[in-house]
Amino acid sequence: MSRRYKGGRISATPPTTTGGAGGVAVGVWTLKDQVQAIGASAWPTAPLYVDYLVVAGGGGGGATRAGGGGAGGYRTASSFTVYPGSAITVTVGGGGTGWSYGSSAPSGGNGNNSVFSTITSIGGGLGGGRSPSQGGQVGGSGGGGQGDGGVAAIGGAGTSGQGNQGGSSSGNFGCGGGGAGAAGADGGSTSTTAGGVGLQSSISGSATYYAGGGGGGNYNTGSGGAGGNGGGGAGGNTTSQAGTAGTANTGGGGGGGADNASGGNGGSGVVIIRYSDTLPAASTTGSPSVSVSGGYRIYRFTGSGSITF
Repeated sequence: MSRRYKGGRISATPPTTTGGAGGVAVGVWTLKDQVQAIGASAWPTAPLYVDYLVVAGGGGGGATRAGGGGAGGYRTASSFTVYPGSAITVTVGGGGTGWSYGSSAPSGGNGNNSVFSTITSIGGGLGGGRSPSQGGQVGGSGGGGQGDGGVAAIGGAGTSGQGNQGGSSSGNFGCGGGGAGAAGADGGSTSTTAGGVGLQSSISGSATYYAGGGGGGNYNTGSGGAGGNGGGGAGGNTTSQAGTAGTANTGGGGGGGADNASGGNGGSGVVIIRYSDTLPAASTTGSPSVSVSGGYRIYRFTGSGSITF
């Protein structure tokens, strides 16, 4: 016997299915759709809205009076839609390895990507090295360039909306890698240049800079380029001094090595998520730190895992 549904119709438009949250039905439901969905325990839950910060790993610094590594890509937004009950993968990208002194081909690498749901931040670019002269690599922010004997080397490009260009060198000194807030400084004909500054976020409950570019490495005597505010490592100062590593969980680029020295490693990234503390706590894997501040519940991932709201 057929079942009747009294009381008229909310709409003749059937629900549609989205790709989000594993295929959640949304839209306007008929009364028949509602009764059948409720009976099958398939009535959709209301979405939640969260804020996120996703910072990728910084790029490694170049070797031998070299360019600093580019900062990891920086992406942040508020009111991102998630659905209760669906696990969302979180990936925290590691920093790239600094270029080893004595290797003619790039032996280091770009930083690794960080991911939250559909949001991907691109790892920072490897800094350029002297042997042979080579510009910085493309990344979330680009690695800095390093020229040799007056031969120019171009800094790597950044990814739109995530970071900036690495500095381009016209001489024997390394230039800074790009940061999320500014490009690495050009120059390199008479001295090193600094890494680009990162960007500040208060999503964790305190104002913190992330994604600073690594400083360029020095040629002979003097100072290496300063790392950009946001975890960028400083360039090496004197002969055989390696670049400083980017700070962990900031996405800072590694500093370029001084003459006859290796580049510093890039700093690892971080993923931070927050939402109203009036809502139930999420379940997680990967052991993020959890705190409550300013009316928000905050999850800070320094390693990969998942979160279910």
